[in-house]
Order: sequence, then C-alpha cells, then structure tokens
Amino acid sequence: MNMKKKAAASRQPGSPIPSARRPEDERLSLASSFAYGFQHVLTMYGGIIAVPLIVGQAAGLSPSDIGILIAAALFMGGLATLLQTLGLPFFGSQLPLVQGVSFASVATMVAIVTGGGGLPAVFGAVIVSAAIGLLIAPVFSKIVRFFPPVVTGTVITTIGLTLMPVAANWAMGGNKKADDYGSMANIGLAGITLALVLVFSKVGSATISRLSILLAMVGGTIIAVVTGMANFSKVADGPIVAFPTPFHLGMPTFEIAAIISMVIVVLVILTETMADILAVGEIVGTKVDSKRIAAGLRADMGSSLLAPIFGSFTQSAFAQNVGLVAVTKIRSRYVVAAGGVILVLLGLLPVLGRVVAAVPTAVLGGAGIVLFGTVAASGIRTLAKVEYRNNMNLIIVAASIGFGMIPIAAPTFYDKFPSWFSTIFHSGISSAAVMAIALNLLFNHMKAGNSENQSVFVAGTGRVIREDDLKPLADGDRFEGGKLIDCDGKEVPVESASSSDH
Repeated sequence: MNMKKKAAASRQPGSPIPSARRPEDERLSLASSFAYGFQHVLTMYGGIIAVPLIVGQAAGLSPSDIGILIAAALFMGGLATLLQTLGLPFFGSQLPLVQGVSFASVATMVAIVTGGGGLPAVFGAVIVSAAIGLLIAPVFSKIVRFFPPVVTGTVITTIGLTLMPVAANWAMGGNKKADDYGSMANIGLAGITLALVLVFSKVGSATISRLSILLAMVGGTIIAVVTGMANFSKVADGPIVAFPTPFHLGMPTFEIAAIISMVIVVLVILTETMADILAVGEIVGTKVDSKRIAAGLRADMGSSLLAPIFGSFTQSAFAQNVGLVAVTKIRSRYVVAAGGVILVLLGLLPVLGRVVAAVPTAVLGGAGIVLFGTVAASGIRTLAKVEYRNNMNLIIVAASIGFGMIPIAAPTFYDKFPSWFSTIFHSGISSAAVMAIALNLLFNHMKAGNSENQSVFVAGTGRVIREDDLKPLADGDRFEGGKLIDCDGKEVPVESASSSDH
C-alpha cells in the first residue's frame, strides 16, 4: 500500500482532506502564533463580552454573576474556536475563523429574559435551537452553488459596511450613557491608534507590518495610561483562577415561544456564518465546498449546544476577525487556534480578562476602522471579478447592498413588522444575503422572461465606442503608449477636437 492509500485509509470519514498545499495549513513559530493569536483576541474581545454584559444586566444579575457570564463566554468562545480551526470528524471548517457569542441573538435573549422566562429559558431555547441547527446544517451547505462571486462579494462587502457603526461607537467611547461619549479625547485616541496602524503598516519590516494592529493597540493603550484615560487599578480585584461551573446560573427550562424565536435566530446565524466561511475562504485563497461549509456550520451549532452548560449562548464566527486575516495576510488556522487557547485561558483566568478589559474602547475603535474597512474592501475585490455585461448582476449588487444598509441607516425600520421578520432582517448581513441569493436565483437561474437588454442599468456597465469613431481606422492600426500606430509601424497623427473646429 503506497503512502497516499495509507493516508486515505487512516483518515476518519467526514474529516476534511488534509493537504500541505492549503494556505491555511501554514505553521508559524510558537511565539509568532500566539502573538498573532493575541491580536485576534484583542480584535474580538469587545464584541464577545458585550453580549453577556447586556443579557446579564437585563436579567438583573449581580456584578459577580455577570463576571461568570463573561468568563463563560470567553471559555466557550475558545473551545468553539479550537473546534472550528482544528476540527474533528464532521465538525470544523479548518479555516482561520474565530468563534464567539453571537450578537445576532442579543435582542431575542433580552426579550426572553424580560418576558419572565429568565436565563434558564434562554439556556433551554439555545439548546433546542442549536440541536435543530445541527440537523439542518448539511441542507444549508448544499446551497453553496447559489453563492457565486456576485453573491459572496455582495455579502462580504455588506459585512464590512455593517460593522462600521460598531467601530464608530467604539471610537466614541462605547458607552452612550457615559459623560465622555463622543468626546474629542476618545475620538482623538481612536485617531492616534488608527494613525499608528498606518505607520506600523508602512514600516519595512514584514513582522512589524503584520503585527500593526496589535502594536497600535498597545501604543494606544500606553498613551491612554499616560493621559489618564485607562485604568488598570481593578485588575487585582476578584479571583485569579476560576473554572466555569456547569449550570451555575440555573438548569435550563424549555418554553415553546422562546424556542421558536431562537430557531429564527439560529437561521440567521447559519446564514451569517456561511457568509463568513465563504469570505475567509476567498481571502485565504482556498477551496470551500459544501462539505467544508457543513462541517463549519456543525461546529457552530455543536458548540452552541454545549454553551449553556457553562452559562454561555449561541456561538458564531466573528466577521471582524475575517478582516484581520485580510489585513495581516496571516492565513494560518493554527494562529487562530492559538487565539482560541488564549480565550480558554482568559475564561479560566479572570485576572487576564480584567487586563484585556482595561484596554480603552476608543483604542479598539481606531483599529476597527481599518479592520472592518478591509472586510468591505475584500468584498469589493470579489465584486471586481463579476461579469456585468449582458446580465443583471449590477442590479443584484445594487439592490442587495442597498437592502442590507436599511437596518444600518434606520435601525427602527422594522420595528412595526412581525417579530419573526424583524429578527431576520434587522441584521444587515442576513438582509443582504437573503436579497442577493433571491435575486441571483431570479435573474441568473430562472432565466424565463429575461431579455438581452434587461435593464437600463446594463447600458452603463461597459465601455461603448461609436461606430463613426471606428470608420477612419484601417486594418492593422493599433494604440501603443498613447499613440496610434499603423500596420507599417508609423505613427498616425491625431488631430485634436479644438484643431478641427478652426
């Protein structure tokens, strides 16, 4: 038996086929992996702790119990990241994707908590909805053929655009109720951090350039300490080591209404995670097929199923870290796995979490502008590969991005709609994804009724030269270096419009 056959025989069924040529399988030194992994943690830290903070406050928990929710979110985010990046048979896309508590579920969980169900009802709804999501993950993965570049580019661009308000909010201070929210001090600190990102990116050293986000955050934090805008005095408060206790905040209860609403959220999360998998696959430059998507979605739902045991919620891929992969050009999944290890340690060592939590939100905002903008730029690069002549792709892109921007431009737009509808379309990412998929099906798959000149938009998508402009040209004429050359290699004089008027 040759080596290839031995490898095939030893591989467990359902696991992605390993290949040394895959860019995501690159291995860096241990020190570099953890340095870049820590950069991923810093990028998503504000987002991952926001959900337990909001839900814990809505549930009326004490500060210590909210601290447990935060520790559980970090711990489960780390485990979910390890599952997604390293993978098990049938679980994990083996792509550089950071996992964490999904923000898409916040509104629904707050509604369940304040509706009388409390956290136990939230935990029960997460368990059941995640189990349903686990069952339907393979079905979701089969629709990958309906995600050509016109769809993926639109969704990736929308991901970046929808994250920009998050970066702006962070740059202003993060807490809208704070007295200094939107102050020149906060925005100035964000601006300095942004400037540091650009300066470090410009430095000739490849290592410094790749670590530009982390170094800028460290530099911004040092400036914040010197100017009195950062406070590390509470780092020593609380336990140093703490393991998330199973069902510490109560055993799950199962309420039909809560489960139904959370199932809708899970559909949104599956859509967003699939978009993130396709996005990072495009950025990394690796093949992403339906089996790989299914494994990634199962990792999402499997970790979500286990999360309530430790006091956490639904897990999903973090779009902002997709942007970090694009910025740093570090495509190794082992780097993100190192970030997963750091997240687990942060969950077990609250003291480390308190250190990271002391980084000013404005610093995160300055870095976020570059990160999230890079996601949008990656989407635009994908859209540049799309053919726009003699088809309706331009209007697909225009309508889908416009539709995705509605909840960003007008957050209350869907408040009067049925709750199931607003849950789905309140997310700009899922709004754009649904519209792009539907329009792609309508115009590119159901071609009955299409005409050659389908829309006024088509006329402006290509360069047009009038027939009269071609008549003076002879066979063999060509343009070289801005000059018109005939078939004998001689330059043909070009008379300007102003000269012909006299």
